[in-house]
Amino acid sequence: MIHRKTRWAVAPWQPADEDKAKELASQLTLPPLVARLLVQRGHAEVDTAEKFLRGGQEHFYHPYKLLGMKEAVERIKLAAERNEKIRIYGDYDADGVSSTSLLVHLFRYLNYNFDYYIPHRSLEGYGLNRKAIALAAEEGVRLIVTVDTGISAYEEVEYAKELGMDVIVTDHHEPPEQIPAASAVVNPKQKNCPYPFKGLAGVGVAFKLAHALLDRPPLEWADIVSLGTIADLMPLTDENRIIVRYGLESLRSDARIGFRALAEAGGIELSSITSTGVAFGMAPRINAAGRLDHAKRAVELLTTENYDNAILVAAGLDSLNKERQRIVESIVKEAELQWAAKCEKASAAGIEAPPVIVLAGVGWNVGVIGIVASKILERNYKPVIILGIDEQTGMCKGSARSIEGYDLHAALTACDELLDHYGGHQAAAGMSLHRDQLETFEKRLGELATMWLSEDDWIPKTTVDLLCTVNEATIDTISDLALLEPFGMGNPSPRLLFQGAELSDRRTIGKESNHLKLTLGSGRRILDVIGFGMGMLSESLQPGRKVDVVGELSINEWNGQRKPQLQLHDLHFDPESGAVFPEREHFGLIYQQLRQLGQAPLQGLAERLAKQSELTLGTVRLMLDVFEELQFIELQNDRMIAAASPQKRELTSSERYLAAKREFEKSHLQALGMNS
Repeated sequence: MIHRKTRWAVAPWQPADEDKAKELASQLTLPPLVARLLVQRGHAEVDTAEKFLRGGQEHFYHPYKLLGMKEAVERIKLAAERNEKIRIYGDYDADGVSSTSLLVHLFRYLNYNFDYYIPHRSLEGYGLNRKAIALAAEEGVRLIVTVDTGISAYEEVEYAKELGMDVIVTDHHEPPEQIPAASAVVNPKQKNCPYPFKGLAGVGVAFKLAHALLDRPPLEWADIVSLGTIADLMPLTDENRIIVRYGLESLRSDARIGFRALAEAGGIELSSITSTGVAFGMAPRINAAGRLDHAKRAVELLTTENYDNAILVAAGLDSLNKERQRIVESIVKEAELQWAAKCEKASAAGIEAPPVIVLAGVGWNVGVIGIVASKILERNYKPVIILGIDEQTGMCKGSARSIEGYDLHAALTACDELLDHYGGHQAAAGMSLHRDQLETFEKRLGELATMWLSEDDWIPKTTVDLLCTVNEATIDTISDLALLEPFGMGNPSPRLLFQGAELSDRRTIGKESNHLKLTLGSGRRILDVIGFGMGMLSESLQPGRKVDVVGELSINEWNGQRKPQLQLHDLHFDPESGAVFPEREHFGLIYQQLRQLGQAPLQGLAERLAKQSELTLGTVRLMLDVFEELQFIELQNDRMIAAASPQKRELTSSERYLAAKREFEKSHLQALGMNS
């Protein structure tokens, strides 16, 4: 038997939804599967579906709906009239680089007196800082315009005002209680801002500023806006979807010099680039500048008019990205060893491993720790904080990634007195604190996880859009799924469940036979399935049986042939084509694990046992109930304690076991169409 690796959360589907999908399919001439996906994603009406599929610049919101936009535009225009020097102050990630580059293009076009500044990640850290502000004053700057930063810089803005400079803040991060008393603050998330879309990236807010200054959407820079929006994992819905669609079209047909050079250096095919190509091909190379060197190199690439210079910069960024990959791999290995040691220590003490992973190392490059955190999260599915320690000062700079249900921004706010600085979102955040606070910090974060998360929250979830059949997975339908692009946060590539599909063939492929190739269906209607890194499952699969698979549809082009293909995410296979009731050996396996633990918190215990044993969560919970009834274990103060010398008793002496067995046999007979 092969069990699911994740919880499959299938989106609800009602009979009325089917009627709406049929109407959409008829009115918009769409395949039924595409129409059902539109309904499932909230576009059930013909006009909203039409806007989603084909919406253009006419659907942009007026920029002056943003609170503070009027004041920002007036102050910038006043600076232009007075020929005051303006400094664009950005951030060092891809969103900050894109935001800075966009305003460089805009201010050049408007012939303003300006320059730009991005702080050095490791030397200065995130956001406005006093040294940079003092330098601006010395160099004659009269107006600072921040992009993708500044919403938490109350004291720094006050300092700038003391030095005779005005500040306009444009940002998209979560506002604190006290926002800066700047000449203008433009952030769709600030209190009382009526702007209808809150999901703009920092570069999206800069785009709206450009829109207001030009009195038209600046679509000539949509490619740059797309880069920052995709790289910062903003939802590709509403305005972002429109911007990114324009941006991808620009990249494919008439890419600017910097993007052409970047594509050449990275082996990226611009003519067919998608949001995924931007996310995994372009964004890492742009980010590499700020991670290992200085982000101004990336700004130079996106703003240069000289192709030779662009090629040199792009080659340098590609080299930095390769170095970044090597550094990440090294830190990940160290972090995994550190985490394993923590788990072993907890096990030896008879307690659970910490629910939040907090790992810190001297000399860990703070420019890449966010990537490290993401990789550790993927392997362990727990909230992760990775920190680099400055050995001389003891200060730690950290980056965090979270799981569903654990709000990092809220957690860091609850730890405010332990931190020097913090900011971010629900799923990703950054912070700084002294190493002396790490133990308390880890404990506090763990307590919050125990309070906030349920048992199911600790199991990775795969969201399934719809049920699908092999007959529906045609080349035409898959081609039409491209109408739903661009895919990304808020609009993921559709995940489909093929339930009870006939497995007609299975084999391994690849040099080391480490990939799985399945064929579903029979006759003329078949679907190839590719499971990367899943080759070890092949021997457990029996052709002719039924399987449940979840994955993403695509078209495989090979030797001039085009065939439907499913990229496999998860798989469930029962060789008996039905449920199995736990046998004596299953109980023995779980009890052996309980005896080895001795005692453990109940929180998450069933989930870990299910994962280790490849039994279902419900089965393991039944076993725990039976063991408690038979006094093999004791449940006390939310802990499991294994009996030291339990009395030997048969499973059949458990009423809980017998009742569950009767229920199983009854439901199994009904499933087979027999009377109980």
